[in-house]
Amino acid sequence: MYCLKSFLACLEFCHVCDRVFVTSVPPALRIGSLTMDCSDPDYGFALNKSRFSSHIQDNAFDHLCVVLFTAEKKCVEGVLAGVSLAPAQSLWTTEASGSVQLRIDELCPQEPITVHQMFMNSVQKYGNLPALASKRKDKWEKITFSEYYNCCRMAARSFLKLGLERFHSVAILGFNSAEWFISAVGAIFAGGLTTGIYTTNSPEACLYVASNSRANIIVVDNQKQLDKILQIKDNLPNLKAIVQYSGSLQKKFPNLYSWEEFMGLGLDIPDKALDDIISSQKANQCCVLIYTSGTTGIPKGVMLSHDNITWTAHHASRAGDMQPAEIKQESLVSYLPLSHIAAQIYDLWTGIQWGELVYFAQPDALKGSLVGTLREATPSSHMGVPRVWEKIMEKVKQEISRCAYLKRKLVTWAISVDDYSRNCTDTITNSLVLEKLRAELGFSCCQKFFTGAAPLGSDTVQFLLGLNIRLYEAYGMSESTGPHFMSGPETYKLSSCGKVLPGCRHKLANTDADGCGEICLWGRNVFMGYVNMEDKTVEAFDEDGWLRSGDLGKADEEGFLYITGRIKELIITAGGENVPPIPIEDAVKRELPIISNAMLIGDKRKFLSMLLTLKCVTNIETMEPTDDLSSEAVEYCQQLGSQATKVSDITGGKDKLVNKAIQEGIARVNAQAISNAQRIQKWTILKKDFSVPGGELGEYRL
Repeated sequence: MYCLKSFLACLEFCHVCDRVFVTSVPPALRIGSLTMDCSDPDYGFALNKSRFSSHIQDNAFDHLCVVLFTAEKKCVEGVLAGVSLAPAQSLWTTEASGSVQLRIDELCPQEPITVHQMFMNSVQKYGNLPALASKRKDKWEKITFSEYYNCCRMAARSFLKLGLERFHSVAILGFNSAEWFISAVGAIFAGGLTTGIYTTNSPEACLYVASNSRANIIVVDNQKQLDKILQIKDNLPNLKAIVQYSGSLQKKFPNLYSWEEFMGLGLDIPDKALDDIISSQKANQCCVLIYTSGTTGIPKGVMLSHDNITWTAHHASRAGDMQPAEIKQESLVSYLPLSHIAAQIYDLWTGIQWGELVYFAQPDALKGSLVGTLREATPSSHMGVPRVWEKIMEKVKQEISRCAYLKRKLVTWAISVDDYSRNCTDTITNSLVLEKLRAELGFSCCQKFFTGAAPLGSDTVQFLLGLNIRLYEAYGMSESTGPHFMSGPETYKLSSCGKVLPGCRHKLANTDADGCGEICLWGRNVFMGYVNMEDKTVEAFDEDGWLRSGDLGKADEEGFLYITGRIKELIITAGGENVPPIPIEDAVKRELPIISNAMLIGDKRKFLSMLLTLKCVTNIETMEPTDDLSSEAVEYCQQLGSQATKVSDITGGKDKLVNKAIQEGIARVNAQAISNAQRIQKWTILKKDFSVPGGELGEYRL
């Protein structure tokens, strides 16, 4: 056994990645009464005193982080020699049936595995634990991991019975459910590809995805989604069957099945036939297609390999401090679209990897029922896109405004307490106010809060911090299987996306004088290519194989990443000056709490102008903005002495007090500009806020 102090002699510090590497490793290491097996197959882990405080007595090691490598360090060649992969000559491909070279190197030498292997590992460890919870007739029904796995096998056999071909897709068009998960995993077991379709897609958009992915089977949620497919099915030559998993079939058509009928179709398919297909699958082959939004052209089908999915599910979640069920079973509520990589990797694949319990929200979750589900499920972690966190903030503010005077004062004080004062009054504020507020939101047991997919306003971050809700921001793309940078308990800074995932790398290309450059990514999470789009695939990588994000960012001396904008969003004025719009837009929203959206205009123009929208009430049924100002906006107006309660009370310069306050806020932003070219010269308030139904915004997608 080695003690920790003698072990320090074996360390070398790397200034590039801030890690301490082991040059010679004993078979085991003892720290106090803790013995660690250095020959563990997982190549390394981090130590710090906050996690092992009972075993490290010397204060010199308070912030020590040591990465332990195995006694006989795994080499890349050894890993590749010990695993069966499909032949591959390149890091990318555009064929759904193609294979790629895996980006296995000294930072990520873990053995690549398939989705089935990952699931089998979890069944062996967590088989009797509850895996999925669905609410039926006001009662939560749960199935275990063993039952979940068997359902996926049954679905796979039924897909084979319906004629699912190798590397053709099962397209899923519906809200989150156990059936969505089972269809997704079953499709992969059967040798197909899982392809999600957004429930908001038009029939024409559904046609493109189903056709491009060569869908043999389409699984739909209800009659509304079925009607879309019935309109386009004659234009889908590869389509063999449709399955509806929610509600009864209103009318019977050939090759249309209810979920119950579907699950019984494969009973005569031998287990061996399925096992042969499963055993033929390789970790460097495609298993999932994620379609991009198409905002810059037609949607692109992002091909993700088994290794992309299984490696990311393992390592991204651990960076966010998600615990394996051996230590503590994590729980979460699934409600964000599973056709988006963020929800799919967080809800579905990480859930399998670590034995998490997934509760399914109701289809109207984002129209108001989500909080009720959260209260019942009391998840241990929760992920939301910025708009979700903004709506939570608005809900809390609305509830506060309805409180009696003394209670309103107490709550407002508790939320506004700064970090230093909160440390002194933590017990009082928590027990009297904050715990109750979090419980009302369904977060009484929630310890980890994640956000991503779009920039998050600093006002939202600060407000939720006041509730002791610290948002861990992630940065990534569909093309990086979701997160590439993650914040967590050990890697957190305000307004930062955290640090690069362990085992991944990044670089900033073409940096300017301020250190900002294009964020380029490398790692086991980097995608295979765009299906059937060679030109777009080639554009996505630089000459060395790094994934080009198209995003601009900079990193501080500790490795924390900050997003500063997108290359394509960069405004180039008529005078030739480059202006990043996001920092200016964010500054305006910080100065003016009444502003919902700020859009800078100035490309090829002599000066900058800005379009502004006001915070207003949203119709929960249609998700369209109304003319009524939000409670926060009304309160802002009242503080100015204005009686405005509607957007139309202010637009067109009708309310002099509000317009004067906005002009003064713009002036404060302009005072911080680094040049005249970056000052806002003109602005106007639009009659309606931006929205998806209005066409100004698209569905949030990475």
